[in-house]
Amino acid sequence: MFSFFARAAMALGVGVFATASAGASPSCLRDHKPYKLDFDTIEWSMTIAPGADCIQGLRWSTMQIYWVNVAKQPKNGEIVIVGSGFRYIAKPDFSGTDKFTLTVVGKNRRTEGASTVEVTVSRPTAQVVAAATHTH
Repeated sequence: MFSFFARAAMALGVGVFATASAGASPSCLRDHKPYKLDFDTIEWSMTIAPGADCIQGLRWSTMQIYWVNVAKQPKNGEIVIVGSGFRYIAKPDFSGTDKFTLTVVGKNRRTEGASTVEVTVSRPTAQVVAAATHTH
């Protein structure tokens, strides 16, 4: 059954990846510990400015990802699945916090399973924004 999902996810992921523009922002996630694909739930934190986006892969070195699903949509942004990762785009008027939840299904080493990734999104503080604008 997983092989059917794997083929479908790869076909879908390749199409989505081909339409998404590149522009990784590796510093937007904080404290992102690996999940284990053993039906665990992990919490990640993201800091992002209004109107900005973050691209993040979900595969760790010992994993094969079959598919990724958005279990809970964000309210202050948009989430797009890109292959075995995601792209979060904050609304231009984003303020406060946002949350979304992903389900990741695949194989870790030789064991198939799933994990839930809950992501809390917040705006950077005024001091962080000021420091970033002075370095350019």
